[in-house]
This record gives sequence, C-alpha cells and structure tokens, in this order.
Amino acid sequence: MAASGDLAPIIIKKKKVVAGGGHHGGAWKVAYADFVTAMMAFFMLMWLLNATTEKQKKGIADYFAPTIAISRVSGGGDGSFGGDSVFSENTLPQNGTGATSQRPAQGDKAQGLAGEDGKSDAEQEQFIEMEKAMMGRGGESMVEENALEHIVTRVTDEGLVIEIFDLPNAMLFKPDTTEPTDILISLARLIHEVSKTATNPIAVEGHVAAQPIVVAQSEVWEMSSSRAHAVRKIFAGSGMPTKRIQRITGHADREHASKDPMSVRNNRIEVILLREQ
Repeated sequence: MAASGDLAPIIIKKKKVVAGGGHHGGAWKVAYADFVTAMMAFFMLMWLLNATTEKQKKGIADYFAPTIAISRVSGGGDGSFGGDSVFSENTLPQNGTGATSQRPAQGDKAQGLAGEDGKSDAEQEQFIEMEKAMMGRGGESMVEENALEHIVTRVTDEGLVIEIFDLPNAMLFKPDTTEPTDILISLARLIHEVSKTATNPIAVEGHVAAQPIVVAQSEVWEMSSSRAHAVRKIFAGSGMPTKRIQRITGHADREHASKDPMSVRNNRIEVILLREQ
C-alpha cells in the first residue's frame, strides 16, 4: 500500500488543432467576384451613357427609380405604369392620377375623370398612340434616329406636348435669327403628319436661352415669339388649316428646361395638341 502512494500523477493535455494552415479559405474568391461584377456594371454604365439618347437615358433612370404604392390606383408595379416611377413628371399626368407641382391642373382632368361620353378617355388614348407613333415605342418611328435626339414628348393635362430643342452641334434656327434650319423644317412637317390623325387645336410656344450679358434692349421676347411664328408658317405651308392654330406664345428666357439658363437646351419650340374642351 505504501508503494502505490509513490506513483506520479497522470496529467492529460488537450491540444487544439487549427485547420487550414496551408491557405486562407475561399473568402477572397467571393470578394474578387464582387469586384469583377462591379467593374462590368461600371463599363456597361459608361457604354449606355455614350450610346443612348436623352430620352432613352430618362427611360432608364425611371426604370430604376423607386416605385412606391401611394394609392389604390397606383400599385407601384410594372403593370399600368409600364415600369415608370409613380413620381415621374410624365407618368402622373399621362395616367390620370393627378397633377404635379410643375404642371398643376384642376377639375376633372386633375382627377383623371372622363366626361359623361367617355371623350376624355378616348382623347387620352389617342394622344398616347400619337406619341408612340412619333417616338417609335410601338414599332418603327416616324422620326429618323438622329432626329429623335431633338424631341421629347409628354402627355399632360393640357394635351400632347411635343418639345423640339437645340443640340450643341445641331440648331433649330440659324444663330441669332428666326430662320429655321432644315432640321426644324423636317421635324415640323413630321409633326404635321402625326397631327392629321386628330382634330385637336394646336398651340405653338417659343423659348430661348438667357443671354450671357445684360444688354440695354434685350430681344428675347421678340425672338421667342418670332420663332414660334416661323413654325406656324411651316405648318401652314404643309397644308395645316390656319383655324387649327389656337395660339402663338413667346416665353422669352423665363422658363428653363436646363438648370443652366444659358444652355442651348433652353432654345426650344413646344407644339401642343390641346385637349378639346
């Protein structure tokens, strides 16, 4: 019994083995894949910015804009809005869900209501079909691809607005004059052809960019109204009845389409197919 007391105690050691000492796992592969995907998206964005027109850029931007349901008539999906944002300036008036801060309206048009005979609904559909025919949304366009860069269309509470504007390398009028270029003459004749499918009265509005220097006698008012009259003359020469033109307006440099008041984008003509009252 005494001998058994001299035995050394047994000590048990637990050794923790760390696996993967030869490499660091596969986390780097995931990070690298994310990097390659981001680079692909970046180069695709650069290509789209260079290869698309202004209207196409706006369509892409509206597609990725958040769509949030704000009422029963706007579900926020891609059904009745065609993928556009419910907050788009073009979508709200076109779909009859109300006016916007930039384009206020009143009465039954602001609420998107039709008259007793359903005439407002039919007129709305006609405007949309004319817009599609001109811009090629339903197939071939009535406007050449390079001319599409000069045109933006929208359906508002006032009617179908066809906006024709200057580009830095292609002007609608000869510099500082009211003489239309071949581009404007061609576009005005095409608008006349599209308008033949309807009987709505027409308004023509002229806008010009702000001048870089304040002069004693600014001619922006005369210039904008004279340019609107020049378009009216093209319509008349194409066979449009003179009684169809309801008003000619010159807005000078008071309403800007660009944040830069002196941008050539502000030199524009707006042809409006007015709603029939």
